[in-house]
Amino acid sequence: MFERTASVVIGTGILLMGALALSQGGSARTVETAGGVEPAQTVRLAQNASSAAQPLVIAEASGETDSAGVSSVAQSTSGQSSESETKHASKRAHDRLRAMNDDGLLLQGNRIADVAEAAAPSVVNIDIEKPGPSPMYPGLPPNFFGGGQMRFFFNGKEVNPQELGRATARLVHGTGSGFIIRNDGYILTNVHVIKDAKKITVTLHDGRAFDAKLVGVDSFSDLAVIKIEANDLPVLKMGKSSILRPGEFVVAIGSPLNYDHTVTFGIVSGVGRTVYEINENMNFIQTDAAINEGNSGGPLLNLQGEAIGVNTAVVKGYFAQNIGFSIPIDVARSVADDLIAQRKIHRPWLGLAMKQLSDAVAHGMGLPSGTRGVLVASTFENSPAERAGLKKEDIIQKIDGKNMMSPKDVRDYVHSRKVHETLNFFVLRNGSGQDVQVDIGEYPSGVDVVPHQNEKKDPASDEQDQ
Repeated sequence: MFERTASVVIGTGILLMGALALSQGGSARTVETAGGVEPAQTVRLAQNASSAAQPLVIAEASGETDSAGVSSVAQSTSGQSSESETKHASKRAHDRLRAMNDDGLLLQGNRIADVAEAAAPSVVNIDIEKPGPSPMYPGLPPNFFGGGQMRFFFNGKEVNPQELGRATARLVHGTGSGFIIRNDGYILTNVHVIKDAKKITVTLHDGRAFDAKLVGVDSFSDLAVIKIEANDLPVLKMGKSSILRPGEFVVAIGSPLNYDHTVTFGIVSGVGRTVYEINENMNFIQTDAAINEGNSGGPLLNLQGEAIGVNTAVVKGYFAQNIGFSIPIDVARSVADDLIAQRKIHRPWLGLAMKQLSDAVAHGMGLPSGTRGVLVASTFENSPAERAGLKKEDIIQKIDGKNMMSPKDVRDYVHSRKVHETLNFFVLRNGSGQDVQVDIGEYPSGVDVVPHQNEKKDPASDEQDQ
């Protein structure tokens, strides 16, 4: 059985907030979105994770510690340079990059160093403070006792657990990354970096620190925009993620384990990746550039020094090495623009649960060998798919004349269209072909959607929603 969990371990000094754990049978697979260990406990965490069931872990890349824990293992050294020196160094690096681009050579001289130096002034360190669980009741939420008619006694005296919890609650400190997208102080990062923060502090490459305010969050994409009161800031240029190919060189910059402006180098390992433990309705960039706790929200750069992704998650575990994921910059750019403008984000949605049509399933349905398509596992109540008449066990073969060979094909095509547009489906139903027109709906926001006729998706199945 697949299970998603969030774990908090205070006794050992390790805090994994919002971690997603995925387990099946005796094996375990955990997904954390780049952020959440106290630096001194990193090795211990890896040992504990691998000694039992040797789990695969996808970790959030933002580090967290509690206020009583170990101090930062690394102090920022970038603040030693002045603001003007930083700007001059960045300009020189940009000039060198332009010269190299004109020569048409990808790697020459200190290309990676120039990319990092040019981008560094636009990359920021983000520190947050948020309430942690009471040390008297580790692992329990603050409102666990809930009041009511129950009375509690300790050493013969009546006590109020909620008051005790509030009096002794500690602050949890988190660390992540971000980058400047507008020169008047707008910064892009991940939602999980700043989630539940009572205070957000942004430190620039030149050492200046600012309190930041939250502009907007999009939990669907795990993207957030914050703002500091500053002007004439260096903006990181955005590239195009849609033209990325596996094998292209990339550079990641962030603050893993509080080592600010750490630079790592690798390649694009894959594009269009579906990571079910994070968001099955998004296509991620996979990279082998090292991403660790604290890297979340930082940029993934091409060799032109342009951001082509937002670093978000990394797979960690005994069997995994150098598997990280970034949100494509094409998605991030659109979301950031909408958040800054306070616009509602419209996402296409049909309300289907789909499965790949295997030969065994096709044979069981009495279909000829070699039949291809996408099996409708269920429709969601009052969804566009249900209203259009799509039914369980329909086989989607074409949409607008384009062959659909997998659930990803359907999802990607729907995402390429707009809400309220009409799609022309060709489906097999009971062995015969039928045309069905479906008006694209809008992805429900903050509303639970359930399959038609209370059919629940098996967490261990390969069903995919759209």
